[in-house]
Amino acid sequence: MSVPLKVTRIDHACQLIEFGEIRVLTDPWFTQTANYYAGEPTHLTVAELGRVDAVVISHEHYDHCDLDSLVAGGLDLDTPLIGPGTVSSIARSKGFRDVRAVEAWEATSVGDLTVTATPGQHGVHEVTFVIQAYGRTVFFGGDSLRVPELDLVPERFGHIDLALLPTNGLCVRPLNLEQSVMNAEQAAGLTAVLKPTLAVPHHYAFHSGRLGDQVITKTDQDPRHYADAVARIAPEIDVRIVLPGIEVTVP
Repeated sequence: MSVPLKVTRIDHACQLIEFGEIRVLTDPWFTQTANYYAGEPTHLTVAELGRVDAVVISHEHYDHCDLDSLVAGGLDLDTPLIGPGTVSSIARSKGFRDVRAVEAWEATSVGDLTVTATPGQHGVHEVTFVIQAYGRTVFFGGDSLRVPELDLVPERFGHIDLALLPTNGLCVRPLNLEQSVMNAEQAAGLTAVLKPTLAVPHHYAFHSGRLGDQVITKTDQDPRHYADAVARIAPEIDVRIVLPGIEVTVP
């Protein structure tokens, strides 16, 4: 019998995923700067997190890899930290002692937890993840674009219980609106392929400040566009828009 699977959004793509007693933190972000705003309240401080069994990080951008906050907040630096090589080198420099470098289709285990990197594409090197324990499977999309290789995830891993996907379609204005994150329609298309029991959008409230939104980034901040797209192309899939701090139990 599989264990309870729960997820709590902290903010942005920072999620606390619980496979029974196993607690996994994704893409930590607990602070902000002049050009990086979560656009929503941060649910917990690092000190309030409690025990974390593994930290999973998709890429090195500050709003997904806020390692200074983890260190300052007192996270145990023996906590396994899993990410691509670009992240692992930074983590070691910050004092993390159990750093696991994984690239696409490579896996590592922490007790009964298995974390497999899956393909991704972003403005910098990125991986996405399949996170598994006790017969439950989560796909974590970081803030990747939709890449064709992700269509192989169900074939390789079987049923997906929970899919956590970015939806804001972030484009960079100085780069002729080059897109670096999947948009609502693309995320819905991937959702239709993954066929999760539950899909939760993230990475949509982010903004670059009043000036930054005008000259640096262009985004879709309304997750209802994703929910509507899934309802249109894969109506059998349950989508929940989850505010920070709300714990969701996955059937």
